Amino acid sequence: MANETITMTSVDAAAMMAEWTDRARSSLAPMIKSSHDARQNALRKAAQLIRDNAATILAENSRDLANAEARNMAEAMVGRLMLNPARIDAMAAGLEDIADLPDPLGRELDRWQRPNGLDIARVSTPLGVIGVIYESRPNVTVDAAGLAIKSGNPVILRGGSDSFYTSSCLARLVQDGLKGAGLPVHAVQLLNNTDRALVGAMLTAVGGIDVIIPRGGRSLVERVQHEARVPVFAHLEGICHLYIDAGADPEKAVAIAVNAKMRRVEICGALETLLVDRAVADTLLPVIGDALTTAGCSLRADAEARAILPDAAMATEADWTTEYLAPILSVAVVDGVGGAIDHINRYSSSHTESIVTENTDTAQRFLDEVDSAIVMVNTSTQFADGGEFGMGAEIGIATGRLHARGPVGAAQLTSFKYMVRGNGQTRA
Repeated sequence: MANETITMTSVDAAAMMAEWTDRARSSLAPMIKSSHDARQNALRKAAQLIRDNAATILAENSRDLANAEARNMAEAMVGRLMLNPARIDAMAAGLEDIADLPDPLGRELDRWQRPNGLDIARVSTPLGVIGVIYESRPNVTVDAAGLAIKSGNPVILRGGSDSFYTSSCLARLVQDGLKGAGLPVHAVQLLNNTDRALVGAMLTAVGGIDVIIPRGGRSLVERVQHEARVPVFAHLEGICHLYIDAGADPEKAVAIAVNAKMRRVEICGALETLLVDRAVADTLLPVIGDALTTAGCSLRADAEARAILPDAAMATEADWTTEYLAPILSVAVVDGVGGAIDHINRYSSSHTESIVTENTDTAQRFLDEVDSAIVMVNTSTQFADGGEFGMGAEIGIATGRLHARGPVGAAQLTSFKYMVRGNGQTRA
């Protein structure tokens, strides 16, 4: 299929979206009734098909990479787009991990009896039809489809044009897995047209789509939040912080700082701001700064940090709210854990924050007072990932407060209903 953008009118886009949502909604009842074994079988078949077709996937990915090179795509975005045998195997393994998780559907979340004899149970159910809008990461195609299948939710995927060929190939393989397990093929659909009008049609598909999950940069998420007429699980960006406390183990501090920033700079869990307690800045900051620059990281420091790191560039106010997705790090000296908490709660995007300290009281204060979706102690922010949380995979990191927060896995893609059992009771 040629990766061509055909200019559409809003009427065309709405009509096309209606066809996609109709197919998705016709798949909802069979998915709700499906057995856990059938959904597990679909995931395992899809995983095997991805492994068996690795060469085809890489060939399609090379087409996307060639287009990216022709458009001079930023290095961080190319890093997200690029697949290799290890990443393909990781996608397949992720589906198998999802398959092995407990069934998120039909769980009795709570149960109680009323004085009048009514027996009331709250039981988990699918959310409904999910729309996922994302940019250049083709693995999101597999992660989102896998989690939707596991939780019994039909999903409509709108990947970016950057990963069009790769995502199309992956979606077809997942559909083949569904077919092989006797489940409706249209439980997973990838829009086969890259026209941006279809994004608007998804966002206004009231009655067709039950929730939208955006996964991408600020411009995409802000558009979704502004235009959506259906509920949204929002993830704006990852302005992640690491605070080095006076009670930190120096070796842990260096290792965690370098890993949090440099393991993969292009992911949303990558460190963007390093905060160091004034009490240890003179001794620890030169060592950490040297380790980061040796690893290839450029530093932008506030005045106090720059007095210790004279080779660093001067940070501006904009740096504290910038998701670099590149080997660039903002650095500031703060007045203890209180100063760190104030800085984080002012500038954070509510994604992930971490503290390095051996002081358990300080660590607990940080956990209690930092208002982000994920708060960590003595570990790298790069663990902000559904797979690392034991969820198999994630559709994204929700930074809002409604329904889902943090990694959105299969369990977060469920709602619930009340099952009330009586024995002839009538209400006076």
